[in-house]
Amino acid sequence: MMGRKILFITTDQQRYDTLGCNGGTLARTPVVDALAADGIRYERCHPQSVVCMPSRSTIITGQHVSTHGVWMNGVPLPADAPSVAEVLRVGGYRTAIIGKPHFEPFLDPFFRFAENTFANSGTFGPHRGFEHFESATHGAMGPLHYARWLAANHPEMVRMFYPVLDGALEVNAQGGGDTGAPQAWVNEIPRDCYHTDWVADRTIAWLDSLAADDDWFCWMSFPDPHHPWDPPKSEVGRIDWRDVPLPAGYVEDPAERERVLDGKPRHWRAWYDGRLVSNYEAPLEWVPAQMTADQVREVNALNAVECELIDEAIGRVLAAVRARGWDDDVDIVFTTDHGEFQGDFGLLFKGPYHVDALMRLPLIWRPAPSSRANAQASVVTRPVGHLDLAPTFCTIAGMAVPHWMEGKPLPVDDTDADGRGFERVLTEWDSELFGVSVHLRTITRAGVVCTTYQPGTSHDGSEGELYDLVDDPLQRMNRWDDPAYAALRRDLVADLWEHQPPMRSPLRAVEAPV
Repeated sequence: MMGRKILFITTDQQRYDTLGCNGGTLARTPVVDALAADGIRYERCHPQSVVCMPSRSTIITGQHVSTHGVWMNGVPLPADAPSVAEVLRVGGYRTAIIGKPHFEPFLDPFFRFAENTFANSGTFGPHRGFEHFESATHGAMGPLHYARWLAANHPEMVRMFYPVLDGALEVNAQGGGDTGAPQAWVNEIPRDCYHTDWVADRTIAWLDSLAADDDWFCWMSFPDPHHPWDPPKSEVGRIDWRDVPLPAGYVEDPAERERVLDGKPRHWRAWYDGRLVSNYEAPLEWVPAQMTADQVREVNALNAVECELIDEAIGRVLAAVRARGWDDDVDIVFTTDHGEFQGDFGLLFKGPYHVDALMRLPLIWRPAPSSRANAQASVVTRPVGHLDLAPTFCTIAGMAVPHWMEGKPLPVDDTDADGRGFERVLTEWDSELFGVSVHLRTITRAGVVCTTYQPGTSHDGSEGELYDLVDDPLQRMNRWDDPAYAALRRDLVADLWEHQPPMRSPLRAVEAPV
C-alpha cells in the first residue's frame, strides 16, 4: 500500500506536567519534546475515565465509557466490542500491540480472559484486531509475555520488583526507598531487563519483521510511570529526591490542606483521613494524611526517572523507524491513559477525583512529514478526548470513520477545532468497591470543569465540584455552591446531560478487582 504508518505510544498514569514541552522541569524528555515541537501539542486532552481499563477501552473503541460498558476496572471489554485495530487490519494494515493492554482483568488465576493465555501457550495473538500481541505490566509476576520471558531467561530477577499485592491479594501499602514512601522501591534489576526497555526491544523486533512496503499500526504501551515506583537502581541517581521541589499542587500547611479538602465533596477528606477507599489501586492500609513532604519528593523523583527511561526508549524505536526509511511516512501519537496525584492535595494514586492531576493528559501528534506540505507546528487549546484517537487513526489511514465511533478526528489547530465543534469533553466514573459506591459525571468546557455527583455511599446527589481553571488553576476553590456561579453551573450540568450517553444495559459484571 505504501501509505501512512502509525506509531501509537501510550504510557500509564502519566501527568501532563511530566513533559518538558508541557512545562515540566524535573524529567528530561527531549525525544517527546521534539515531537511536540514538530507537530501538534494538545493542552486540554481529557480521558473519558481516570482508571486503566475503562480508559483503554475508550481508546480502542472510540466510545464513551457508558457506551462500551467497561464502567470500572475489573469489567472486561466484551469480546465482540469494536476495535480500531480491526478496522485497520481489514483495511490492509499490519497491526500489533506491545506492552500493557488491559482491556481485560489482570487478576485472573483461572485464565478466563484471552489476554492472560497467550504467553502461557507461547503464542502472540491475534487479539482484538491485533495480529501480534505481546504483553507486559508493572512487575514480573503473572501470565504476560514479559513475566514469562524474565522467568525463563533471568529467574533471579523476577522478585527484584516491588511486591504489588500483599498476602491477602490487596494492593500493598509497604513503603520503601529512602523515605518509606508507599510503593517506592529499590529495584536491583539491570536496566536492559526492565520492562521499559523490553517494550522498546520487542517493538523494534516486530517492526524489523515487516516488509519495507507494509503499512502498519503499532501500539507501543509502556507500563510506567504507574506505581509502584521501582525503576532500576542504576538509574535512580539521575535525580536526587532531596533536590526536588514540592509540586505546586501540594498544600504544605496541614491546616490549609484540610481546609481545601473540606471544600470538596466529602469522599475527598474521608480518603485523606483513611476512612474510605474507593479505588482498588489505593492501598487499603495507607493513610494519605500521614504522608510526609519528603515522601512526596521521592515519589516525584522516581516517577521522573521512569519518564526519562520511557523517553529514551522511544528514541531508540524512532531510530529504528528511521533506519528502515519510514520516518517521512509515519504518524506518531503520544499520550497516556490517565494521570496521577503525585502529592497534589496531599494524595497519591488515583480514584473518583476529577481534577487536573488525573484528567489533564499529555497528547502529542506528529503527523507524517510527507502528509503536510507547508503545515506548521501548533498548539490546540480546545478540549479533546481519548475517544477522538480512533477516528484520527482511521483518517490517517485514509479510511472512513465507522458509525460506532463517538469521537471526531483530532483538530490540527484551534481554528479547525472551532470549525468542527470541539467545545466540551466528558469524563465519567462509576465504582462499587469495598462496599463503597461512587458515581461522577464531568464536563470540561471553556476553561471550567464541572462535576455532578449521583447518589452513592458518601453522596446524596446534591454535591458537586466546579472549578474556574483561569482564576484557580490548582483547583483549590470549589465553586459548586457559589451563587456567583449558579447560572453557569446550571448551564454546564444541562450541557453535560445533553451529551452524556446512557449507560449500556444490562450493566456488565465486575470479574476481578483490576
